[in-house]
Amino acid sequence: QVQLVESGGGLVQAGGSLRLSCAASGRTFSDYAVGWFRQAPGKEREFVARIVSNGGTTYSTTSVKGRFTVSRDNAKNTVYLQMNFLKPEDTGLYYCAAGLGGLNFNQYDYWGQGTQVTVSS
Repeated sequence: QVQLVESGGGLVQAGGSLRLSCAASGRTFSDYAVGWFRQAPGKEREFVARIVSNGGTTYSTTSVKGRFTVSRDNAKNTVYLQMNFLKPEDTGLYYCAAGLGGLNFNQYDYWGQGTQVTVSS
């Protein structure tokens, strides 16, 4: 089992920045890829970014490329999502998840409870 806890969400004005953290405990965290997903009210959960187990490769969805950066520190069992130049459409509940990786939520086995990000215009 892997337990994940997200933090760092909040209310920010458009153009601002936030850094989300995903802290893990339990089984060897460094064995897993980690993905970030978000869900806005009334919308489906969507993929945001993911990082492979050793941190060597990252991938972000088109809408956040150049603005969001995912990284990890396996020594601290933590993955980060640095979000810059935030837009109102980035608003949502952000989840981190651990698993084999990929763009679909069903490719991840462990999920955190989510942290709310609200971007005002």
